[in-house]
Amino acid sequence: MSSPRKKRVVVALGGNAAYPPTIAGTAEEQLQLMRGVCQHFVEIIRAGWQLVLTHGNGPVVGNILYRMARTAAELPPMPMDVCVAHSQGGMGYMLQQSLANVLHDHGMSVVVSCVITEVEVDPKDPAFQNPTKPVGKFFTEEDALEMARRTGWTFAPDSGRGWRRMVASPKPQKILDLHTIDALLDAGVLPIACGGGGVPVVVRDNGHLQGVPAVIDKDLTGAMLASHLHADAYIMLTGVERVALDFNTPNQRWLDEITVDEARRYAAQGQFPAGSMGPKIEAAVTFLEGAPEVSGEGLVIITSLEKTFEALMGRAGTRITAQSRT
Repeated sequence: MSSPRKKRVVVALGGNAAYPPTIAGTAEEQLQLMRGVCQHFVEIIRAGWQLVLTHGNGPVVGNILYRMARTAAELPPMPMDVCVAHSQGGMGYMLQQSLANVLHDHGMSVVVSCVITEVEVDPKDPAFQNPTKPVGKFFTEEDALEMARRTGWTFAPDSGRGWRRMVASPKPQKILDLHTIDALLDAGVLPIACGGGGVPVVVRDNGHLQGVPAVIDKDLTGAMLASHLHADAYIMLTGVERVALDFNTPNQRWLDEITVDEARRYAAQGQFPAGSMGPKIEAAVTFLEGAPEVSGEGLVIITSLEKTFEALMGRAGTRITAQSRT
């Protein structure tokens, strides 16, 4: 008789958690931050959950692209899809090593492995004609316009903090390395996959894959990954403990638990802007619409890194369910 399957949770970690704008950007700084990040996953594994990690890459891939632009006169710059793969490999390696070391320090023997993951997108996605995804460092308007003149990049103001490069962010259509991720899980390995939303590729008429210049939203790709893996829970980590209505106003109200229908209704009212909580709510709906019956209905949690385990245990965060549990 086979043993029962462990409960499975996919955690989507924001790129800023490992590369906040306050650091100089050295490898030592990033590794130190990642060790702190990984401490929050120990109790999840100790509690018997099978963990799968994915992560954003916005700050890192932006810096890689900037570095390419600055050295273009001496070294041929790599295209954006290769830069996304660079960020996947670099961040994945640091997370893999950091998590393995943290688990070792807690007396836990778990193999961790990073998968360079390709994700198919539609070459006709309208996002290619309207780049809106900010990546990389902030520039003054003057420097941004000069960089745009030299490189042909698109820049726009972001969050009132300066100007950033804007790139296309097409919707993910298919994760192309699912068999590899499945095999790792079957072997008891903890996978880190779909970093930065995945390396964006399209399928040409001859069936060949080709990279395209884009960055995919990691929460949407994470939702597809969680659905494929029949995850019992999908956790998206952000800078606040819970989702709020009328955020940052005198009428702000924190949400402990909502249904998909309520999430859609609030989104239609404009409660979740595209540049803020909107993509996470969209990803929650994407997962829950296809959430399989595993050990109960699928569950989405939006919370902060510090509250990850507490939220999984139902003591923090905003929980989004397919329907009311009352």
